[in-house]
Amino acid sequence: MNIVLVIPTGIGCEIGGHAGDANPVSKLIGACCENLILHPNVVNSSDVNEMPDNSWYVEGSCLNRFLRGEIYLDKPRLNKILIAVNKADWQSINAVSGARATIGSNVEIVELDKPLGLIAQMKDGLASGEVINWEPLVEQVKQYEFDALGIATPITIDEDTLKKYFKTGGVNPVGGVEAVASKLISTALNKPVAHGPVDYAIPDFYEVVDPRTAIEIVTLNFIHCLLKGLNKAPRLSETKNHEALGVEDIDMMISPMGCLGEPHKACLERGVPIVVVRENQSVLNEYADGDERFIFVDNYMEAAGLIMAMKAGIHPSSVRRPLEPTTVLSSRD
Repeated sequence: MNIVLVIPTGIGCEIGGHAGDANPVSKLIGACCENLILHPNVVNSSDVNEMPDNSWYVEGSCLNRFLRGEIYLDKPRLNKILIAVNKADWQSINAVSGARATIGSNVEIVELDKPLGLIAQMKDGLASGEVINWEPLVEQVKQYEFDALGIATPITIDEDTLKKYFKTGGVNPVGGVEAVASKLISTALNKPVAHGPVDYAIPDFYEVVDPRTAIEIVTLNFIHCLLKGLNKAPRLSETKNHEALGVEDIDMMISPMGCLGEPHKACLERGVPIVVVRENQSVLNEYADGDERFIFVDNYMEAAGLIMAMKAGIHPSSVRRPLEPTTVLSSRD
């Protein structure tokens, strides 16, 4: 059983729309399948990344390409990771050294000749942003040998906007620009990419916040979560070997409520069932509850039960009540 778990960035999902608050979801769904394909937003949480051992950590645009059948994912293995930073200071060096000592990562740091600029913006209630100097980054890192690229740079955002998010919730204002940057750079390199902000703390902000955002308040440097993910990110391939996965191997995709993006459209075109979790409502309302294109469940516990029923070869209706009488088909002329 191979499951894709998506929780898009910057659309205010109740679960997973904050700071790695879908880690428990990934552990639950991962326990129900052989392979769990997810993207960084599901599990990235500054110092924390609790993705299960059977996770395939795939950058969002690479996941779209995979679901469209354009690439295959080679089985995750220990990767050589390059971390690109604007400044190789004590934070970055210690974060990478800590990953080498605790995760066992094979990782090196490169200081960028031209600093990467990420400017977070909100457009029509959704998180987005502007990425500056990503092309020079691509050209510079091409001279090194690596399997996956981590980027640890600051994000420019209005302090009042960030404070409002931590105090009142809503759409995470910085995730959108990270997704834009990762997509641009991963597409150019054709390699796994993930971004984590540095110097993210708000000066003199010492308040108790929503548990879903709490880890960001007590962390200075967000490199560790992406290092754990990239450590075993699958490599991208245009040919399939016996250990690789293609979209034809996917049994189901699980999604929040209301969103209909590139991965959803790819699954619909390929006939991959999409399970929509009502409890994980986003700010989008791009289809109605009961849309026949999707399978609706109330929560992730029910989604896990649905997966287990499929694995056991049991139709979900047979374990629900009332059980209707068997349908008798009319004869055809």
